[in-house]
Amino acid sequence: MRERRRVLAVTSTALFFSVLVWFNYSAVLPLVVEEWGLSGLEAGVVFGAFQAGYLVAILPAGRLADRYSPRWVIAAGATGTALPSLAFAALADGVVLGSLLRFLSGLFVAGVYVPGMRFVSDWYPESVRGRALGLYIGTFEFGSGLSFVFATLAAEAVDWRLAVAVTSIGALGVAPLVLGLTRDSPTAESASEGFDLAVLRNPEYLAAVGVYAWHNWELFGVRNWLLAFLAATPAFAATGSPVLPGLAVGASIVASGFGDALGGRLSDAVGRPQTIAAGLAASTLLSAAFGLLGGLPLAALVALAVGYGLVLTVDSAPTSTLVTEVVPDEHVGTALSVQSLAGFSTTVVSPVVFGLALDRAGYAAAFPTLALGGLLGLLSVGALVWIRGR
Repeated sequence: MRERRRVLAVTSTALFFSVLVWFNYSAVLPLVVEEWGLSGLEAGVVFGAFQAGYLVAILPAGRLADRYSPRWVIAAGATGTALPSLAFAALADGVVLGSLLRFLSGLFVAGVYVPGMRFVSDWYPESVRGRALGLYIGTFEFGSGLSFVFATLAAEAVDWRLAVAVTSIGALGVAPLVLGLTRDSPTAESASEGFDLAVLRNPEYLAAVGVYAWHNWELFGVRNWLLAFLAATPAFAATGSPVLPGLAVGASIVASGFGDALGGRLSDAVGRPQTIAAGLAASTLLSAAFGLLGGLPLAALVALAVGYGLVLTVDSAPTSTLVTEVVPDEHVGTALSVQSLAGFSTTVVSPVVFGLALDRAGYAAAFPTLALGGLLGLLSVGALVWIRGR
């Protein structure tokens, strides 16, 4: 029991320091745009380069975690995430070099997130795996939110380059931490051959992948646009503070970490599909109405943003836990990678759809495009329940 907890703590710490890199560019984006004279398209290309690197590497990373020690994959991934990000802070001077360095960081961070899920699931039996993965995945949200907070404060106090460096250097300490304080699970099974394509004919697995894809449609649409929405509201505009909206978004994302932990624990107690459905139902209702709430007072907006962040992730850990339970143990890493590839692919589309709706009819029409993702996720849960009941 003590060793399992140490594995979870160390692996979560590795993810935390790596995820600080994921969102540090977003947190200092206005300053980078001003210094480099970027257009909106160019700024988006630099952001998208990180996502592209992740998508390119996620399947090989999962395969490596299945075939070899996940510890070594995580150690290499975290180091490779940090070095290009530190180079970005020191050397990047425009869209070309900036995009290349962000792409490399995204490429390597794929070696941390999913291999970490594989490593944690190796150590925890199904009866308590939901809460363990809930805490691990919640670290992704804590790191994301605190990246906004740390980078916003550092950039305001000094400059954006220091902010990026401060939020990158911690990942260099991951390799000695993971390799020195953990070992591979004695019960872990390694894949000796390629990915079993029969998994792609597993209807429960495909339904879970559908849930995750539509969950990410909603989640990352909110992540991309919440800051712009809050900054445009009369309550935040009246404060005249360039920092306050970013801190509110950071608080919302940190709340998502608690949503992950809550969802994982609930799924162990009442069931995976039930917890997934409850979380998606709550987030869908909020997404449908959120664009209408811009006229609320400041305190109410902050409270709603934090609550929104909480419910957006209640379904995340149960969905990933479900994947580890419906595929063979030796293919868990690759199965999680396919799930992640499908999920993060939708994150390229939903912010664009939101933006198109925003241009045509404002936030009142834009947020319901995210609710559509939540609704389709609920339909995927319904398909999962039907499959299990056959």
